[in-house]
Amino acid sequence: MQGAILSAIREPLVIRTLPDPVAAPGQAVVRLHAAALNHRDLWIQQGLYKNIQLPLVPGSDGAGRVVAVGSPADSGWVGREVIINPSLDWGDDPRAQGKQFRILGMPDSGTFAEQIAIAVGNLAPKPAHLSWEQAAALPLAGLTAWRALFTRAQLKPGERVLVTGVGGGAALFALQFAVAAGARAWVTSGSPDKIARATKLGALGGANYREPAWAESLQPAGPFDLIVDSAGGDGFAQLVDLTAPGGRIVFFGATTGNPSKGLDLRKCFFRQINVLGTTMGSPADFAGMTALVADKKITPIVDRVFALSDADAALRHMEAGGQFGKIVLAG
Repeated sequence: MQGAILSAIREPLVIRTLPDPVAAPGQAVVRLHAAALNHRDLWIQQGLYKNIQLPLVPGSDGAGRVVAVGSPADSGWVGREVIINPSLDWGDDPRAQGKQFRILGMPDSGTFAEQIAIAVGNLAPKPAHLSWEQAAALPLAGLTAWRALFTRAQLKPGERVLVTGVGGGAALFALQFAVAAGARAWVTSGSPDKIARATKLGALGGANYREPAWAESLQPAGPFDLIVDSAGGDGFAQLVDLTAPGGRIVFFGATTGNPSKGLDLRKCFFRQINVLGTTMGSPADFAGMTALVADKKITPIVDRVFALSDADAALRHMEAGGQFGKIVLAG
């Protein structure tokens, strides 16, 4: 089979011929029709994680058809169209991942290849209304957003939600899921065009965080019962100001770093604000996420599709930062 290999930090992905995977007991081999990028793949290439084991095949998201299984008891999966849950070995505690938890694509071989061997327990039926490219866009970002909204923050219909940094995959799913659940949603972005596109997905408005008074412009829409954030940084203090008494801030990233100034913890405890950390999700979260997508016919937003042979060009497109939705590899 063909696969995209990262052989050294900050080197481009190169297509190589690799051995076809073989399903061990409890595993399935999936012929991948599409895979999607996440910032995790870019950060691995840049060497921003500890203990990166090279060479590796990156990629956490994939959709395809099962072509073989390693156990006769799993033969019912053969021929089925599936998506892959990239949350490996979550563990027995639904509250948090265990010590063996890891994300598909490092150190385990990932989805930037024509085939993959994966545990049968990490397969789910592909939602029938989705194309291969849309289905591949769903798993990691969709799982992250679903757990943030529903498991950690316990979102309720009618609540006012602010999703920051809309345009990225998880933020877009958070917007789509919140709207589907009957919440009223607003967004932030550094791009007026992305805010306009978010309103077509159900957002009631937004603010450009590059403008000095962005938080003040959102005050008429707030205070917000729930804020979903992945940036952190000094803007986090302003999110606290926008949160309603008794409200929640749920976050799954710190792409702009830790707050260095302005975060007044007294506002958090005096106003009974809950600050909730989250990452990825459990098997139950993945099942809940795929059920919501299938029931509400939610369609992931695909920004651009590249051929597998152009995997490194796809990473450069992500690095440029202009995408709205998921970047996908197909074929």
